[in-house]
Amino acid sequence: MSGDLLVVGSVAIDAVETPFGREDEALGGSALYFTAAASLFAPVRLVAVIGEDFPTERVAFLAERGADLSGLVRAPGKTFRWKGRYGFDLNEAHTLETHLNVFEGFSPELAPAHRACPYVFLANIDPDLQQRVLDQVEDPRFVALDTMNFWIEGKRRSLLEAVARVDMVVLNEAEARMLAEEPNLVRAAQKILSWGPKGVVVKRGEYGAMYFADGHVFAAPAFPLEEVFDPTGAGDTFAGGMMGYLASTGNLEPDNIRRAIVFGSAMASFNVEDFSFRRLERLTYDEVASRYRQFKTLTQFEAEVG
Repeated sequence: MSGDLLVVGSVAIDAVETPFGREDEALGGSALYFTAAASLFAPVRLVAVIGEDFPTERVAFLAERGADLSGLVRAPGKTFRWKGRYGFDLNEAHTLETHLNVFEGFSPELAPAHRACPYVFLANIDPDLQQRVLDQVEDPRFVALDTMNFWIEGKRRSLLEAVARVDMVVLNEAEARMLAEEPNLVRAAQKILSWGPKGVVVKRGEYGAMYFADGHVFAAPAFPLEEVFDPTGAGDTFAGGMMGYLASTGNLEPDNIRRAIVFGSAMASFNVEDFSFRRLERLTYDEVASRYRQFKTLTQFEAEVG
């Protein structure tokens, strides 16, 4: 059963520098990247907080795609700001400055339409807030959660409680090992599964993604690109493509989750082709479908054994 998709996370204004350029006053944040990707597949309802300095006209393209931005609440003060730099290893961001601003007091209160969403994505926010959202949603069909090393180190107990309440955990390779306290990625994923979720998706940057579930292991490559400008938000874009596809199809069987992961990888590959939301803003579903088919060609081979 398909349905609306709720995302609760951050909205930010970024300053990003990579070996290929620099962008100041760039729009960012986990919830925005997620919505930009997911809105190509399904109706998305976004819940986040912004400051008085946030240029809402620059996200009008999301509303044009049908995204519900009524949960994007403006509060007195400045928007969450992040400044970072990437070296030639684009898998690792070096944080230079973080200013939480209005995000520091973020405490989501869901409207009735948000509470009723059958698909929920808890983006990378305080696990106490993730649990606050879980307390408010009404019998969701599928819930996924993202996190990061800051919460793993600082709020481990609350994070483990949240993990036990969701269907899927989405995190990167280093975070999976840190959360499970296990250096082997396969054993780390199995340990996280033992805590309650039905699936674990490990984002591996330029090396693709892996999906672990009971009796299932799936690996998808990253799409080979000649030009990569800015990897900021690639993980959230991946999650948006994956969750958007699942919400649009309503099919939660393992084979369809595999397809969703490939769609997520396709979305992430577009995101890194330009700074901020420039590529996602002009992206069409036909382009995404074409790249999805290219993924199939990329990974197809004959299974004969001599």
